[in-house]
Amino acid sequence: MTEPIPRSSLALRRIALLDGLSDQRLDQLAQQCLWHTVDAERWLVTRADDGGEVYFLVSGQVRVTTYSASGRQVTFRDGDAGEHFGDIAAVDGLPRSADVVTLAPSVVASLDREAFRALLREEPLVAERVMLRLAALVRQLSERVIDLSTLGVQNRLHAELLRIARLAGVVDNEARLSPPPRHAVLASQISTNREQVTRELNVLAREGLLRKEDQALVLTDVRTLAERVALVRGETLDDAVLRAHKLS
Repeated sequence: MTEPIPRSSLALRRIALLDGLSDQRLDQLAQQCLWHTVDAERWLVTRADDGGEVYFLVSGQVRVTTYSASGRQVTFRDGDAGEHFGDIAAVDGLPRSADVVTLAPSVVASLDREAFRALLREEPLVAERVMLRLAALVRQLSERVIDLSTLGVQNRLHAELLRIARLAGVVDNEARLSPPPRHAVLASQISTNREQVTRELNVLAREGLLRKEDQALVLTDVRTLAERVALVRGETLDDAVLRAHKLS
C-alpha cells in the first residue's frame, strides 16, 4: 500500500533530471506531483499499463524488470534515489514497456504525462537530459542484445560482474560487491538460470578470480575478467574500457 505524504520542492532537488531548475519551477512541480511512500516489494508500474506518469525516486531503490511468456524474469536495471523512470510512455503515449518494483521502502513523486511534456517544452535543459538518457538506453539495449546473441553464459556473467564492479568501484584491480548479488538476480540479468550462475561463480572462485566473504563477493582480478570479455567481443581492452565508461 502507498501512503500520501506532504509535497516538497526541497525533495525534488535530489532528482538529477531537475538539477538547476529555479525555486519557482520546483515549487510548481512539487504541487503538480502526487507524493507517496511505498513499502518494499510493491509494484509501481506494470508492463502494458496505460498510465503515462513519470516517477521521481526521492528515496529508496527500484528494479526495472519484465517477465517472458514462460515466466522467466528479465531484469533491465536497478534505479537508486535521485533517478526517474516512466518517461518512455510519457513521451510516446504508448503502454508501459516494463514493470517497476520497489526493492526497499521508497518515496516517489509522480508527474502526469501532460505536465511532464509541458516541462520538456518549457525547460530545454530537461529536454536535453531526457534525450541523452533515451539515447544511452538505446545503446545499452543494443549492446545487451548483441551480448545475449553472441556470448555464452560464462562471458555474459563476466560482463555483468564487471558492470556491477564499475558501480561499486575498482581499487588496485579488485572490486568488492557488497551486499553480494543474489544468484537469482544475476540470472535474470543475463537470461539464464540460478544453477548456471552458481556453477560459473564456483569456477571463478576455483580460478582465484573471485573470493566469497560473508557479506560480499570480491573480484580479485578485474583486468583479467575484462580481457576475457573483450576477447570474445573482438575488442581490444582499451576499446572495452572506453565502451564501459560510455555505458555506465
